[in-house]
Amino acid sequence: MVRLYGLLFLAQIVLAVCALISCLSAEEGEIRALPRVAWVLIILFFPLVGSIAWFVAGREAGARRPRTAWPMGNGFSEQHRPRQVAPDDDPEFLSSLRERARRDDQELLRRWEDDLRRREEDLRRREDGRDRPEV
Repeated sequence: MVRLYGLLFLAQIVLAVCALISCLSAEEGEIRALPRVAWVLIILFFPLVGSIAWFVAGREAGARRPRTAWPMGNGFSEQHRPRQVAPDDDPEFLSSLRERARRDDQELLRRWEDDLRRREEDLRRREDGRDRPEV
């Protein structure tokens, strides 16, 4: 029987510590019904009932999101933050890539055609020079 009471006492202490940590780390908008100080006092003076009351009625239902060591974002709320699009999903970026590729292809084709004309002219000059008798 002593072991059972010891186990229940230990469970009550663990529950109270978890409730205190949850209460103290909750943001101001996540606390319902009473101020934070009142919840801390209730949890400390009535560990079992206060802890259960905190988890049932003291915090917001959506307060179970994972917490990070550093705040996320740059100070703007999610509603006011401009939506960022990855470059490969941005239609303007993709069209600029297509336009740039088209211009590069045209420039490369122009250089090849110029080089081909120059080589043909060099070849004609060589052939014309051989056909003429040297003086």
